[in-house]
Amino acid sequence: MFGISTFCLHREPLDTALDTLAAVTDYVEVMDEGLHFLHNPDVLENYSIKYSVHAPSRGTNLASLLEPIRRASVEVISQCFAVAAEVNADVIVHPGYFAWEEERKEAEDQFRRSREDLLDIADEFSVAFSFENMGNWPYFLLKTPDELSLLGKCGFALDVGHAHQNHCLDGFLPVKADHYHLHDNNAVEDTHDPVGAGTIDFALVMDAVKKSGINPVIEVASFKGTLQSITALKKI
Repeated sequence: MFGISTFCLHREPLDTALDTLAAVTDYVEVMDEGLHFLHNPDVLENYSIKYSVHAPSRGTNLASLLEPIRRASVEVISQCFAVAAEVNADVIVHPGYFAWEEERKEAEDQFRRSREDLLDIADEFSVAFSFENMGNWPYFLLKTPDELSLLGKCGFALDVGHAHQNHCLDGFLPVKADHYHLHDNNAVEDTHDPVGAGTIDFALVMDAVKKSGINPVIEVASFKGTLQSITALKKI
């Protein structure tokens, strides 16, 4: 079973996106941003499908050196955990970023504080969460396998497209992952292309996915591309 992210329909209201996706899958990952921001679980409870939730990332920074912003980011993610708990959904979280290269060490320390805060909150709500590796964006944490020690006891969500963009997918594939995001690119831009439209060897990717026993999530930028990806992955 392939999950599908609502990212492919993020310009549509959430209920419209769920109507469309529920016709082709019984596993949806909700991008908790923009029109799909989850104030409560009400709309999700209208569908008999499995969920995961991608926590708000634009506007949050779990590694901020500005302590009020770090704490507020933890609070935003905790509200996401509360909604996710209502529908028994796992949560995927971005690790944050630093504003200046010289502040990287302090930002890593701030991220560790947020990580421990979130572990406590997740335990309170009985929610599982994973941190996702980032694309080739300046100053973001967790872009390469050598940064995995930052996760401590937390789960890991492998974004295949991000890893390929950073030319380190081979280093990430052997790592135990708790979640997979599938999309393609040309190893330059984070385009979220359909599977087969870029240069990722998805035969290797799906070998790792199958060994994990985890149902991956297709995170492609368009609904048409999502359907193309399902067809391509089934052939693999």
